[in-house]
Amino acid sequence: MPEISRDEVAHLARLSLMDVTDGELDEFAGQLDAVLDHMRALTGVDTADVTVTEVAGDVVNVTRPDEVRPGLTPAQALAGAPAVEDDQFLTPQILGEEQ
Repeated sequence: MPEISRDEVAHLARLSLMDVTDGELDEFAGQLDAVLDHMRALTGVDTADVTVTEVAGDVVNVTRPDEVRPGLTPAQALAGAPAVEDDQFLTPQILGEEQ
């Protein structure tokens, strides 16, 4: 019996703002069950004799040093925005009141 129900997949889809079909609910439930099965298999692996390491190889920092550089002024940054309010980018609301 699947551990993840269609209702749970539908709930996750709503939280993710995804539109899924009835067929996808079944497909995703099966896929999520497979993920849980793999995770159960991993939790059963005996790692008592495995040496703990933070990093498997040599670590080299390949990033550049931070440098202070001139940036855009607020007016320049907002100049290309489709909508501005109180010197801030104005974006449409994506979550309803129920979230």
